[in-house]
Amino acid sequence: MREYLLVLMVAAVVTYAATPLLRAIAVRLGAFTPVRDRDVHSAPIPRLGGVAIFLGFAASMLAASHLPFLGQVFVLGPELKGVLYGAAIVCLIGAIDDIREMDWLTKMGGQMIAAGIMAFSGIQLFQLPIGGVTVLPTPIMVGLTVFAVVVFTNAVNFIDGLDGLAAGVVVIAATSFFIYSYGISRTFDPPNVFSSATLISAALIGCCLGFLPHNYHPARLFMGDSGALLLGLLLAAATISTTGNVTPSQVSTNPVAATLLPLVVPLAIILLPLVDILLAVVRRTRRGERPWQPDKQHLHHRMLQIGHGHRRAVLLLWLWAAVTSLGSVSFVLVPDPLVAGIGVLVAVVVAGVLTVWLPRWSAPGHRPRRIA
Repeated sequence: MREYLLVLMVAAVVTYAATPLLRAIAVRLGAFTPVRDRDVHSAPIPRLGGVAIFLGFAASMLAASHLPFLGQVFVLGPELKGVLYGAAIVCLIGAIDDIREMDWLTKMGGQMIAAGIMAFSGIQLFQLPIGGVTVLPTPIMVGLTVFAVVVFTNAVNFIDGLDGLAAGVVVIAATSFFIYSYGISRTFDPPNVFSSATLISAALIGCCLGFLPHNYHPARLFMGDSGALLLGLLLAAATISTTGNVTPSQVSTNPVAATLLPLVVPLAIILLPLVDILLAVVRRTRRGERPWQPDKQHLHHRMLQIGHGHRRAVLLLWLWAAVTSLGSVSFVLVPDPLVAGIGVLVAVVVAGVLTVWLPRWSAPGHRPRRIA
């Protein structure tokens, strides 16, 4: 655990220190997020924050490679090198888009290339925890891996609409994956808590924690596509490393839980971004629009529309992310599923009440402004 904490701290410190430098570079290059109809900020804000996040992640990987136990993860295979190469590609594509906007097809191509590099480096779905263990032909598994990476990267990009929202949601998801992966690894025979999935999760937590002080409302710097795509790819790498290699018996000894949890838990951990992107695709295609055509009906927009202020909307969406992700992990870690279920139900009720009733409880004259 101490080595993971060191990796987390290195990622946080380097990201935090590099962010002001990237802000100055963004200002000099004119990399600003303009005020568009779908945006909630009222003045252009510099972006390129994702490059600072990448520097923090790269520094944490360098530090981990020199540690006595985590260094063994780098020796076992090229997986982490593949993740680093893939992260560099999507960060570069996103940085170019932050400076000079690119078309969606080019960005999609870059994401698929990065996903392919990770897949052929060993970060891929080798099996699916469906009905026990399901193994499909390698080309299909590689294709599913690439598809998962593209969905994750765009899901995080879709929720990056309020100051600190995407970074906070990814912190919660990465923390849940860290707990999930670390907990499962302790049940191995012999126990081995040092894995690429847990390492990526720890570094991801540190990167987001280092970036959040600069990005929380009012943000001084946006992560831009360079950050949103990068966080999505790293979150996908952690998810795939865990889901694609775990067997149901390692998750639970209960037959029903062993069948459901290996697939449900990873999906629940990133449920908020997945729901947002799914609703966006359905909504836009029903209107006859392209799925990637932007609009102003994402989950964060709806929170503002019902009367929540900027910060409160972010905090409530963080709460929902924690309820779904940590709640799902509790079914793996808590011996009694009934206790875990009651805890999740109580958390859902609390989050629901706060979401619906807080605007009505606002003091007269202090109610958040509604967004038309």
